[in-house]
Amino acid sequence: RETAPPSRPTMKASTTLVALVASLITSDVEGFGFELPKIQLPWTAEDPAPATGGTITSALEPGDTVAVVGASGNVGKLVALRLSDSYKVNGIVRDSSSVEDFFEGREGKIELRNVDLLDEMNAPSSPSEQLRGALESANALVICTGTTAFPTKAWSRSGEADIAGDVISALLDNKFDVQAAIASLDEQSFNTPANVDASANEYIVDQWVRLAKVPKKRVVMLSSIGVQRRDQMPFPILNACGVLNAKARGEAAIEKAAADNGFSYTIVRPGQLFGGPYTNNYYLGTLFQLDKDASTQDVEVGRGDELLGDTLRSTLAEVTAQICETDCARDMDFAVVNVKGEPPSDIGARLKAQL
Repeated sequence: RETAPPSRPTMKASTTLVALVASLITSDVEGFGFELPKIQLPWTAEDPAPATGGTITSALEPGDTVAVVGASGNVGKLVALRLSDSYKVNGIVRDSSSVEDFFEGREGKIELRNVDLLDEMNAPSSPSEQLRGALESANALVICTGTTAFPTKAWSRSGEADIAGDVISALLDNKFDVQAAIASLDEQSFNTPANVDASANEYIVDQWVRLAKVPKKRVVMLSSIGVQRRDQMPFPILNACGVLNAKARGEAAIEKAAADNGFSYTIVRPGQLFGGPYTNNYYLGTLFQLDKDASTQDVEVGRGDELLGDTLRSTLAEVTAQICETDCARDMDFAVVNVKGEPPSDIGARLKAQL
């Protein structure tokens, strides 16, 4: 662009409104992916300094219990399945019947708990016995929940209802003030970014700290690229309804809880997710087998929030499991994207070498 916009606030409001209206038309969009030159950040595992405030705690051991929040989602169910190779898994889901068939044969390793975190946060008797049962025995917490960046069916409480009418009503009631309209949807307990990516994450970590009766070892949160670049294009567009702000709140809550309570944390930043849906649980030792026909299966990782690109759901789940099994990436955040090429033969060794 050759000329600057005459008024930054006006430009921002216009961009936000256009993005919001566009999302109602393309309501199946999960996010955006952007292709820019790759950035590789080489380092070695000998770098001893944690990013912030975490402490050196014991590693997860085979047979420990991991609570997977969002274990019925396209990524969460892969994470739960893969972690059950090494650990007991307490899967926190809204409706266990939606995923029971997927976990067939893992009944002794994966226990599903029906929990709606938004209901839990508003219930006078919280925590429920289901949530208590999921967290009391958990040595680690892996958070795989999230919602779409713009209003879609995922924002409805069922995850399947059309909310276009609700969004339009919120805009009309708030004189097309987009941020006020989003805030009103927050207050109505829709599955908005502020409720799912921020408040629910703050809540689940706090409850785990309070309820766990076993040593608490680490928390892993699946976040997003762009959280630390919210003011850099093209991420202001993705953040028009506050999804990156909400994820930043969730990340901050996890880092603070880790520093205050002496367990490790890891923030994993994928790009736009692709791959799937996955309907069976058969794989040959690595989740890379699930997307064996994809041409971009090689993996690039980098500390912080520097990379750009897309991420296979199967890759994200495999990386999440590997950082737990290899005890790497403590007290740090890193990005992971897929690039052209074959899947790495030993992703665990690559993670330990580069993180």
